[in-house]
Amino acid sequence: MNDRQNATSMVDVQGLADTRRIAINRVGIKSIRHPVKILDRSGGIQHTIAVFNMYVSLPHNFKGTHMSRFVEILNSHEREISVENFPIMLREMVRKLEAETGHIEMNFPYFINKSAPVSGVQSLIDYDVTLIGEICHGEIASTIKVVVPVTSLCPCSKKISERGAHNQRSHVTVTATILEHVWIEEIVQLVESQASCELYGLLKRPDEKFVTERAYDNPKFVEDMVRDVAARLNAENRIHSYIVESENFESIHNHSAYALIENTRRRPD
Repeated sequence: MNDRQNATSMVDVQGLADTRRIAINRVGIKSIRHPVKILDRSGGIQHTIAVFNMYVSLPHNFKGTHMSRFVEILNSHEREISVENFPIMLREMVRKLEAETGHIEMNFPYFINKSAPVSGVQSLIDYDVTLIGEICHGEIASTIKVVVPVTSLCPCSKKISERGAHNQRSHVTVTATILEHVWIEEIVQLVESQASCELYGLLKRPDEKFVTERAYDNPKFVEDMVRDVAARLNAENRIHSYIVESENFESIHNHSAYALIENTRRRPD
């Protein structure tokens, strides 16, 4: 028997019927790395490595899914992967895997070039970003998740202390389901504008004085942080629903302070 005859006679085990009558919500591949290109707000392109999770639903009568097809879909886009072509990938995935629902997550570091507030010296800051796409019976939902590191200064500490106040680095995470395109930079700037002070990769002495005094003049509890960010998100018509979280890595405690607000807005008619 030649190779061609042998290949055609191989049994497709995944395609066999299953008799347990239990459907699977998500099945696929997890934590696969793939090079991608990300378009930034200025029109430039960032080359980075993303970690993908790709899943589909599996009907109760199918024994398994075809794992290799997930990798084929990634490779077929030749690194031209972005939030804009997520719908194409999702539709291709459910079509090739004969599924009704699909889910793709793409996590990657995103860099923004920032100028120090006084000296103007430039440096890069990295932000953890996840793009999430879901398709169910042809309907697609797109979500963007951005972790923004900022400075928070405790109002209580400032009020009760004769000298100084304790501050810490905080992570504010915005997970937003979007109706229209939203730039990563827009979410970062929205969060940073509500913090005690934003972070910079490189600071000269005049810059350090500025950010220290800026934080001191703008104290925020973890509750203030999530409420102020939520108020800004409420005014953004391109966002359908969101979760905003803030975790303050306390400088005088061996634990973090944490707060979360979740909101779903009515879709426009």
